[in-house]
Amino acid sequence: MFKFFSRLMRVRPAPGKPAAGLALLAFVGATLLASPTVAQSTEGEPIIWDARRLSTLERNVRRIERALFQRNSSGQPFIMEPDPEVVALQGQMGSVDTRLSDVERTLQRMNGDIERLTFALDETERENTQLRRQLTDAEARIAELESAARLEAELNAPIEPNSPSGTAGGDLRAADRLMAQDNRRGARAYEVLLVTWPDAPEARLAAVRLADLYLADDAAAAVPLYAQALSGWPTEPWAAKATVDLAQALVATDRNTQACAALTDFNRRYAETAPAALKTRATSVRTGAGCR
Repeated sequence: MFKFFSRLMRVRPAPGKPAAGLALLAFVGATLLASPTVAQSTEGEPIIWDARRLSTLERNVRRIERALFQRNSSGQPFIMEPDPEVVALQGQMGSVDTRLSDVERTLQRMNGDIERLTFALDETERENTQLRRQLTDAEARIAELESAARLEAELNAPIEPNSPSGTAGGDLRAADRLMAQDNRRGARAYEVLLVTWPDAPEARLAAVRLADLYLADDAAAAVPLYAQALSGWPTEPWAAKATVDLAQALVATDRNTQACAALTDFNRRYAETAPAALKTRATSVRTGAGCR
């Protein structure tokens, strides 16, 4: 049967005949294949389409074609109605096309929604990152403020006797280390040492170091500390410099007479063994105080 249809596909319309003859030829051929004449072959035995059989088939098709043309010419056209199954399939295909168009529009709408959601998510992530950064900064600032508040509470608390090490020498060394890290806490440690060990030699050193810290910015606070350290005119190496520093603090607080008296004690007690630079400085302070 396939050989027959391939033969039919090669047929060309004769000159002067419409191309619709080909469709007619195919229809007639299919009809003949399904006709009882073909069915007369032995069931299951294949049909051998030789030249004679094909020639006979072609003559029969041409006779039918001429009859149909004559019928059309006489006003009784032959109309081939479409196959109902084909019509049904065409309707189904139209429905499928409509549904595919609906699905395509839905997908486009979903893609747009996804793009908007992605943009919103990115914006939210950026805002969250900024908020986390601000929160971290705020937490750091709060911790800094809390630390400053604890320090202020510690520094402003009443000074009471307290010995972290149990000895005046240990407390002085601890205060020196603390001074190297934080001068406010170091000053506080010196003040605690002064009230804890008032009669110890380490108390004199603590007073001098505390006075040195105040000399530049608060000479009035430095004066009593130098006086406390120099009480009895000690002979330790630091005493000579402390005496000149005391005179400088007295000049800064407009007590020139007392400054001159301190410089007189310096010349009598410490000038002989004092370094040349310290003597020069003492002379400068004396000039500033107007000593005779």
